[in-house]
Amino acid sequence: MFNCRYDCKLDPKGRLVLPSKIKGAIPEANGSALMLQMAADKCLKLYPMVEFRKLESQVNALSDHNEETRRLKRSFFTRITEVELDSAGRFLIPKAFQEYAGLDKDVILVGVGSKIEMWSADRYKDFVIEDDIEMSQQMEKYLS
Repeated sequence: MFNCRYDCKLDPKGRLVLPSKIKGAIPEANGSALMLQMAADKCLKLYPMVEFRKLESQVNALSDHNEETRRLKRSFFTRITEVELDSAGRFLIPKAFQEYAGLDKDVILVGVGSKIEMWSADRYKDFVIEDDIEMSQQMEKYLS
């Protein structure tokens, strides 16, 4: 389970070091491979393989006989790539993924349960609730 927010830096080669708390929460069986996805809201999602395989199974189960689900499958599989953690806990974010998410030097990682979102520091604030009253109202609306 991933949670919390981490302020990170992208190095000039496009590599990001995973914070030790996140790296430690990745299941041992995962090895060094992770899946990176161009996600909604122009952020990236990073999945441990175990979690990604669940999502992949759902997508694969969609019908190839339906135009809408064929488009969805095609779009899903062209927006993902496998990345490898090196011995220093870094991984390379491909240029196309950096551009999609608007990643520059400052990157915000957010643990959201079974996956990690990666945000441009400039864009993140537009997609999170910062006001305490609004947060309370949303909690009441969806969790009561």
